[in-house]
Amino acid sequence: MVRRSAIPPGLGVGVTTLHQELLHRNNFHTSSTRSWEAVSGIGWHEPTPSGLPLAAVRTLSVVIPAHNVGYCLSSVLDALEGQHHRYRFEVIVVDDASTDTTAAVAAVHPIVTTVLRIPERAGAATARNLGTALARGQTVLYLDGDMVLPPHVITDFTARATDTTVLVGFRHNLPYDLHQGGRGVLADHPHLAADHRVVWRPPVGRPLLYTGITLDKRFDGRPLDDTHDFLDLGYGRRYVDWDLPRMVVTALVAVPRTAVLNVGGFDPEFGRIGWGMEDTYLGACLIASGLLVIPLRQAVGFHLDPPDADQQWQRKLASWPGTLARYWDLMRRPAPTSRSRSFTADMTDLLRSCEVLR
Repeated sequence: MVRRSAIPPGLGVGVTTLHQELLHRNNFHTSSTRSWEAVSGIGWHEPTPSGLPLAAVRTLSVVIPAHNVGYCLSSVLDALEGQHHRYRFEVIVVDDASTDTTAAVAAVHPIVTTVLRIPERAGAATARNLGTALARGQTVLYLDGDMVLPPHVITDFTARATDTTVLVGFRHNLPYDLHQGGRGVLADHPHLAADHRVVWRPPVGRPLLYTGITLDKRFDGRPLDDTHDFLDLGYGRRYVDWDLPRMVVTALVAVPRTAVLNVGGFDPEFGRIGWGMEDTYLGACLIASGLLVIPLRQAVGFHLDPPDADQQWQRKLASWPGTLARYWDLMRRPAPTSRSRSFTADMTDLLRSCEVLR
């Protein structure tokens, strides 16, 4: 079921495109994971003990884009404060013009290092870019403002992060009112199988979102297992509707900051169009620049759905055709590189319009 991606219409004429660059990139990460296991003495997918000696741990910045998540942000930040990590890490919250208590919650929480408020709604891509520009850590962990993490997760990422890897975590969607008291006390451990990249049952008889493929019979998919932890998704190969860039979901993902700057960060146009694909595009850019995408099965957080989750999902789906078209347009262009200077200049200009609350 793993296959090479078809080239979208219009690709492959004249110049080497981002899509074509992906066809030359493997995802052979086995040597990286086995080397780490040999040095650390624990499994790649095992929760990292809080007392494990880590001689070369990288500095970390957690960047949280936040829009109207006042209902759950305290839980997210409480969980970060409760991490077993032995080293200091910074937490940057970028409030994307929220109309609720989001900014106020972030401004007073003790775990938060920096709070920035964008005056007008710009989208999660811009919010993450601003947080990345402010970050001082070697590794940036992008975390959604509604993701509650178990206590070992920060160490799981920092212990394994390198300059050449994108480390992917997973999410377990849960209605907020089922989360005990909304205080970061988990009723149960989040389950890996709750993520669609792990257990996937696509619709039958309807075009799939990403590729437009229509399945004529039920398919019980196991993307993570069937691709051997994404190993088999190199060289542009695809698992039905999934490919390697689409596995890079910024609900919970750790990347080397210098690599993000080099490709110019997230494309802010996605936020202006609607929902989705800005993380997939960043993933494609990072893969094209030579980074490997490696999952961490033990890094699963609770994604707390808002009370109006169904309505929000319908609004997101309505904007999907526009963001998908933008994605394929960018894939027809050359892979971005050497953009650190222009990225920094753009973010410096944008920061002048933002309010620093902390």
